[in-house]
Amino acid sequence: MLNLTKLEFTALDITGKDYLSWILGAEIHLAANDLGNTIKDENTTSDQDKAKAMIFLRRHLREGLKIKYLAAKYPLVLWNNLKEIYDHLKTIILPKAQFEWLHLRLQDFKSVSEYNSALFRITSKLKLCGEIISNDDMLEKIFSTFHASNVFLQQQYRAKEFEKYSELMSIIGRTE
Repeated sequence: MLNLTKLEFTALDITGKDYLSWILGAEIHLAANDLGNTIKDENTTSDQDKAKAMIFLRRHLREGLKIKYLAAKYPLVLWNNLKEIYDHLKTIILPKAQFEWLHLRLQDFKSVSEYNSALFRITSKLKLCGEIISNDDMLEKIFSTFHASNVFLQQQYRAKEFEKYSELMSIIGRTE
């Protein structure tokens, strides 16, 4: 029988390219399997749970990292070592994502769906770096970036006092 669940998410490469999404996937999986405490300081988890977590983490490392951390026996040690090496990526990704957010404008896209794709890609990067983008932030972003020729339309949308970004997008998407 074919094993379709070999990897729950992409294995971490030695370049660390997908580190931020990798740690999110690893944290979610460990928490779902009641192993989340194995990567926290001063944990009192059993040796069996630590071993399960270690097997999972190692399975989600590419060969170069597996070799580099061959001697690591505990998930917390491996987790901290990876964090020490790759956590600096937040300082590289965050300013770029903030710049993209600042310069995101509806008028620069051919369609609302293209704008949405860009918006969600940028907000995901920001969230992975610890920045919170609220529903209100997304509403204000789209209102403030309407083209100057659409000021009246922007005012109409603001007057409707949308509470959810998705509600506004469903209306705007129909008018394309």
